[in-house]
Amino acid sequence: MEALQAKGLEAYLVGGCVRDMLLGKEPKDWDIATNAIPEEIQNVFPDSFYENEYGTVGVKTISENPSLAVVEVTPYRVEEKYSDLRHPDKVKFAASLEEDLTRRDFTINALAYDVAKKEVIDTCEGQKDLKNKLIRAVGDPDARFGEDALRLMRTVRLAAELGFDIEPHTRSAIAKNASLLARISKERIRDEFQKLALSPSPSRGLELARELGLLQEFLPELLEGYGVTQNLHHIYTVWEHNLRALDYAAKEGWGLDVRVGALLHDVAKPRTKRGEGKFATFYGHDVVGSKMAKEMLLRLKFPKNFVEKVSKLIRYHLFYYNVDEVTESSVRRLISHVGAEDMEDLIRVRICDRIGSGVPKAEPYKLRHFRFMVEKLQRDPISVGMLKINGGDIMQVCGISPGPRIGHILLILLDEVLDEPAKNAKEYLERKTKELCALPEEELAELARKGKEKKLALESEEIEEIKKKHYLK
Repeated sequence: MEALQAKGLEAYLVGGCVRDMLLGKEPKDWDIATNAIPEEIQNVFPDSFYENEYGTVGVKTISENPSLAVVEVTPYRVEEKYSDLRHPDKVKFAASLEEDLTRRDFTINALAYDVAKKEVIDTCEGQKDLKNKLIRAVGDPDARFGEDALRLMRTVRLAAELGFDIEPHTRSAIAKNASLLARISKERIRDEFQKLALSPSPSRGLELARELGLLQEFLPELLEGYGVTQNLHHIYTVWEHNLRALDYAAKEGWGLDVRVGALLHDVAKPRTKRGEGKFATFYGHDVVGSKMAKEMLLRLKFPKNFVEKVSKLIRYHLFYYNVDEVTESSVRRLISHVGAEDMEDLIRVRICDRIGSGVPKAEPYKLRHFRFMVEKLQRDPISVGMLKINGGDIMQVCGISPGPRIGHILLILLDEVLDEPAKNAKEYLERKTKELCALPEEELAELARKGKEKKLALESEEIEEIKKKHYLK
């Protein structure tokens, strides 16, 4: 900014970064508005790029802060008709900052900051709306949403991110123009939905999207759960349950895959419901829900690997974990279906499901025990397979045929390596094997027995440590 001003040009921080600064938040990105045209900006900043029709020049910096790696500098501009409800048909450079600010979406984003004077420029009463925690369209809300229908989604997303209310006229205009969202690309809607899901209070944004008719345009399947009661295990409707599950994932700071999995884990309950009251059933909702989630997320153009993971979390979220009934083989089968790398996220979705049902405790003893079993079965086993030598090597070194002596020697070598891991080198193990080959059978067997006992003792110690980690006795 100083560089532009040094050339006698105007330059101000604008938009969301000013809003965030005034709210005491760290801006996610930085935008500068100027009366300079793109060619003048590039003359001031040679290390820049200009590849768009809006006049925006990306200026590279040497900052280690990712949000400052590229700063966007844009000439003051006004925009004409939006035929596609997303992009202006024509962009013209404006003469003043005031003109530029009045074309923006919301008053809280129509703010500028003069760094040199340490002064906020506010032509749309954005500071007043910040103080009152209101999201208000600049000027005529119908016109703003008619220019760019993605603003419909952005409004409810900002409400979720900031914890703000929507000003009544703006709110009415959203409901009136909700159908315009159908003309916006699925990728754009997906991006806003992602931001909403990653907000501190995503249920707030989704509830607003439902009330204002937006949800029907991008995730209509979720609406099927509105008002649908469950059974004796649930005190909330399907809709309420799904939102509460999502909010718990947000509270814990879990990733987008867990959050979306939590939101959609029971999406199929309305379609699988049989009966009413406390004995209603939802058999197969995990399988049906997995398929539904896949269709929904593919429709929103989510990456294939993301879709596959979320649908998998939903498919297996009902895993059984009663302590006295779950076997190691059943847990192994579950791990093979889900993948070891995704087991923790599966457990997280299950925790969200529990909290969403109204239970007070996220992880009861039996779920902690299930975690213990998962970790126990995924640990590297203490075995002769760890050695840098095998039975074939021993037969060659000793000149013997297959038989018990080979197993004895491997157990003795493992005993040494467990005491001194540095000895797990093929050259050393071969030398040691030559010594062991010369021992009588009885002595070899006794050393092997002691080695096996040590192996079992160490395994037991490892398992006890894993138990302690999960607060198990």
